[in-house]
Amino acid sequence: MTKIAVVQKAPVFLDKIKTIDSAVSAVEEAAGNGAKLVVFTEAFIPGYPSWIWRLRPGGDWNLSDELHARLLKNSVNMSSDDLQPLFEAAKNHNVSIVCGVEERDYELSETTLYNSVIIIGDDGKLLNKHRKLMPTNPERMVWGFGDATGLKVVETNAGRVGALLCWENFMPLARYALYAQGIEIYIAPTYDSGEGWIGSLQHIAREGCCWVVGCGNLMKGSDFPDDFPEKSKLYPDADEWVNPGDSIIIAPGGEIMAGPLREESGILYCEIDLEKVTSARRALDVVGHYSRPDIFTLHVNNKPQSPIEFED
Repeated sequence: MTKIAVVQKAPVFLDKIKTIDSAVSAVEEAAGNGAKLVVFTEAFIPGYPSWIWRLRPGGDWNLSDELHARLLKNSVNMSSDDLQPLFEAAKNHNVSIVCGVEERDYELSETTLYNSVIIIGDDGKLLNKHRKLMPTNPERMVWGFGDATGLKVVETNAGRVGALLCWENFMPLARYALYAQGIEIYIAPTYDSGEGWIGSLQHIAREGCCWVVGCGNLMKGSDFPDDFPEKSKLYPDADEWVNPGDSIIIAPGGEIMAGPLREESGILYCEIDLEKVTSARRALDVVGHYSRPDIFTLHVNNKPQSPIEFED
């Protein structure tokens, strides 16, 4: 049995350093309660840009520029020591961590942002970084398109872990790419919530015969800082639940084992048994005995995307 912890807490919006400190504190708390895997939501560091769903196209251009500049300033540079406190927390507490970050690309461009999710091993080393393949609707005004270099399942002290972000989980081929790598714990950090989303996660648990962990964004009007540009216009009600969270843990086959945690800040815990993955796949293994490789094949281009290629 392995204990999983899902952290459903608001970040310190648009403050990278304080949000990372908050994440480290949550890891310490979860580890103290016996967790071996700690999960944070989509774009937790330094917060999901929820304002994109409220700005008027064209009409709020200056406000959009100001907010994007603050987001860019507080984004994560993966080639720096930005996340060192989180890596050290994983090592010091012998836990694996899954966390969504706003990643600023310093390899090809210093101005492109990606919605990324990272997996840190219990030795404090980066196991994988996945960039969201397809930003959803207005998200395309914020994030670049990811590639398949991070479409991986990795070994952790909690089991074989992989992650897709939010509506990536509606992409059947992306899901299948993870199933084909023997995923046991399927992580779905998300801005989505509600019964429809929960039903989709239950379907994934049935389809992939794996544990599914949904980690939802939690944000209230009062969570946005006082100096947030035009806060009174975008978030006038301090008591409004901009996003209720709905973090959840689902067993292979679709049974809800913990949650949903709704309109509440906290850490959701669940003891999971990986043997349930094996027993569930006895009846249905979509990449094994229930597949038809003679009819269907999937090709994944896992080469990094590049705007220019040189030939000798």
